[in-house]
Amino acid sequence: MRIPLIIAAAWSLVLGAAAFAQTPPPPPPAQQGQDQVGEDGQLVVDVTGGRRAALPIAVPYMPTPAPADTPAGNTQALGRQVAEIVSTDLRNSGLFTPIGPNGLRPVAYPQVTAPDFGYFQTTGAQNLVQGFVQANGNGSITVGCYLYDVSARSELARQGYVVNPRDWRRAAHRCADTIYSRLTGEGAYFDTRIVYVSETGPARRRIKRLAIMDYDGANHRFLTNGQFTVLTPRFAPNQQTITFMTYEGDRPRVMLYELDSGQTRPLVQQPHMTFAPRYSPDSRYIIFSMAMNGNTDIYRIPVGGGTPQRLTNAPGIDTGGSYSPDGSQIVFESDRSGTQQLYVMNANGSNQRRISFGGGGYATPVWSPRGDLIAFTRTGSFAIGVMPPSGGAGRILTSGGAEGPSWAPNGRAIMFTRGLGAGQLWYVDVASGTTRRVPTPLGGSDPAWSPLRD
Repeated sequence: MRIPLIIAAAWSLVLGAAAFAQTPPPPPPAQQGQDQVGEDGQLVVDVTGGRRAALPIAVPYMPTPAPADTPAGNTQALGRQVAEIVSTDLRNSGLFTPIGPNGLRPVAYPQVTAPDFGYFQTTGAQNLVQGFVQANGNGSITVGCYLYDVSARSELARQGYVVNPRDWRRAAHRCADTIYSRLTGEGAYFDTRIVYVSETGPARRRIKRLAIMDYDGANHRFLTNGQFTVLTPRFAPNQQTITFMTYEGDRPRVMLYELDSGQTRPLVQQPHMTFAPRYSPDSRYIIFSMAMNGNTDIYRIPVGGGTPQRLTNAPGIDTGGSYSPDGSQIVFESDRSGTQQLYVMNANGSNQRRISFGGGGYATPVWSPRGDLIAFTRTGSFAIGVMPPSGGAGRILTSGGAEGPSWAPNGRAIMFTRGLGAGQLWYVDVASGTTRRVPTPLGGSDPAWSPLRD
């Protein structure tokens, strides 16, 4: 493995020292859609666990009422690209088998709201996604998105997105989110971002930069220039800041990065080693580990600064804290029992109790946004697993060589690092077990999934 854990470098030091604009869609030229609450026989995708045959869904290319050039390209070409992104998003979930866009016959603009259901029945599709891309007089574009039940010949959902041309990919992801949520009953997760550590160069002189991208690897950009090493980036739930760990000399230190300004500042002014930061659900606080007087404990501090509040006080190393979604509890890892194990405590540090009891070690716990599971890294084999907050041995989701889980905002999928050296980013669907590599320009590690974008 590249490192034993995402905070392993800091552990060794401790031991040695002791805008997206969405408006209501324009009135489409057909009757209003049916209620989007699940109807009898409509929610056909099983998302509760195990594998099931993926749902066949047709996604033809999206027409335009009138071809027009925009800063993002011609609306005719954009209609093709939007359909391809919707198809890819649905396929990547592991719950759908998209039919098309390539190979399906063209859809005329009037057919967007009056589908040829007979034709699409011959494709084997149970559902149909249609839409359009239209240039507006004010320079914006509208992406229309419609979902149909093919056998019932009925409309299940409709949505429209009026966006700046540069945000056309976001409109495509939002369309896919609408389809996914309507057919599964799950929360959305395609219109999200990933912050991670981009890595390049030999092991002893590796350059590690903060980078950010869409969940599928598009719109990639670097946030830092590589002049200092970065580890463990974390998104604030309000998406205004990112916290991460860097080194000041040989001393790990937690920093804050402001997304709007690009400014960076230290979280804590004390000259102690600080690492393993993570936000509270309301974005007001950060919990982190700090080494003082030969012991490492978990502390809490307001994002704006102040005096850290100590939450743990057991001998050993307590680190890797993560809040429950309601902010009432914190899961963390500790070696107080002799090996790395998972513990849960109240948010004020009271009622600390061990929850992992399987063989080997457990580390890097992260509470699911749903609150029902805690993801972790199983040390030794380096695999990603999940367990309920009440504890147990857990269920392993990946093969060896994986670490550092981060949940999708709907609690359905987990992104993680896999591989030696610079590593790769992957994610696994918790219920189906489907895995997928997320492309990055260079090596990647320490991914953190953003909340769903506004």
